[in-house]
Amino acid sequence: MTLADTQPQALTFECETGNYHTFCPISCVAWLYQKIEDSFFLVIGTKTCGYFLQNAMGVMIFAEPRYAMAELEEGDISAQLNDYEELKRLCLQIKRDRNPSVIVWIGTCTTEIIKMDLEGMAPKLESELSIPIVVARANGLDYAFTQGEDTVLAAMVHRCPEKAPETEKEERNAIAKLLNFGRKKEDIAIDEAEYVDHPPLVLFGSLPDPVVTQLTLELKKQGIKVSGWLPSKRYTELPIIQEGYYVVGVNPFLSRTATTFMRRRKCKLIGAPFPIGPDGTRAWVEKICSVFGIEPKGLEEREAQIWHNLEEYTSLIRGKSVFFMGDNLLEISLARFLIRCGMTCLEIGIPYMDKRYQAAELALLEQTCLEMKAPIPTIVEKPDNYNQLQRIKTLQPDLVITGMAHANPLEARGINTKWSVEFTFAQIHGFANARDILELVTRPMRRNDSLKNLGWDKLVKDEFTSSGV
Repeated sequence: MTLADTQPQALTFECETGNYHTFCPISCVAWLYQKIEDSFFLVIGTKTCGYFLQNAMGVMIFAEPRYAMAELEEGDISAQLNDYEELKRLCLQIKRDRNPSVIVWIGTCTTEIIKMDLEGMAPKLESELSIPIVVARANGLDYAFTQGEDTVLAAMVHRCPEKAPETEKEERNAIAKLLNFGRKKEDIAIDEAEYVDHPPLVLFGSLPDPVVTQLTLELKKQGIKVSGWLPSKRYTELPIIQEGYYVVGVNPFLSRTATTFMRRRKCKLIGAPFPIGPDGTRAWVEKICSVFGIEPKGLEEREAQIWHNLEEYTSLIRGKSVFFMGDNLLEISLARFLIRCGMTCLEIGIPYMDKRYQAAELALLEQTCLEMKAPIPTIVEKPDNYNQLQRIKTLQPDLVITGMAHANPLEARGINTKWSVEFTFAQIHGFANARDILELVTRPMRRNDSLKNLGWDKLVKDEFTSSGV
């Protein structure tokens, strides 16, 4: 039976509800406390949570990070009802020592199990201390790795103002301020005139500042003005949100944030593929343009140029196969991009997926497979790792993108692996950053090819033979 004979003609979804591996969602603190510069994150959990955070984010020597642990002891877990006073003491100390614009409480598995009423305590303490307290449940019982960010941003949506304070004179949009820094008012006015008349647009998703600027400028080239980003550089600069505003996400794991925008703030969600890879970025910009009735300009040529520049990488993976075990909810977008690069995707494991929020991305995945004449992969939600390992043994993929727990065992069996967490922290969005994705994907293949050239595989075989194994 040939591969073509077994090729499905449409997307196939399965759900195993097995033991799947994913990183802890409280790790969202790692990038959000750095993104929101005037924030302070208080993680409420056990010593294990603190140990994890210290190891996940590294120990900062020269500067204190803007996060801390409220460590729950045995007495707290026994429901001694002293939670409020202790949290009040900690928040008073944070306010005195660090003076943040907002304190974000991050709930953990422990607070969920003992039913700690964080949402009930926060408003009372907020009024006492005169400082905003945002509650986000980022426990590993309910959420996968990147969904920690989703819970925080969904909570932030409620805090976005409907209008700027009358006393505020400066531009709230930090990116706009950056782009206009040092420019004359006349030049800014000329720039503003180039924008098309369209409803306000807010983008949501935490990205590195250079990528935020890149995507803002990509839309500017089409005459589209970005009114704000969530999260903003500062809590005091949260974007203005009114009924009827348009919002669009940049990451596939932000379904709760998208739902909150639509249901609580009556915004209109633009259902677009995500700007990952030149194909995804083009589709993302085109979708936004179509909603505003704008004819996109120069995108086809831009995408073609990027693909041309990536040839040295795509030549290494063209014709090879990839298997996603599932960890960070970026799997659909990455698989679509790698299929466009010429790879075959054998399976896409994903911890959780909102088919409504990812509808445009799923449609682009299917379209990409048809255009590339590639088999359409099966998507497995909540994959059972044991079953996946059996399938990997049978299929023998050229590359497995997996969580850290399975990387070394698979490498020991001669299978190339890449940690999925690396894609979360790398700059992978936009036209210019597609090279970074392929750098990560091809690194294990290039490494092992180099080792083979040095005779590593022969050395191993000789050692096994001489030992009688």
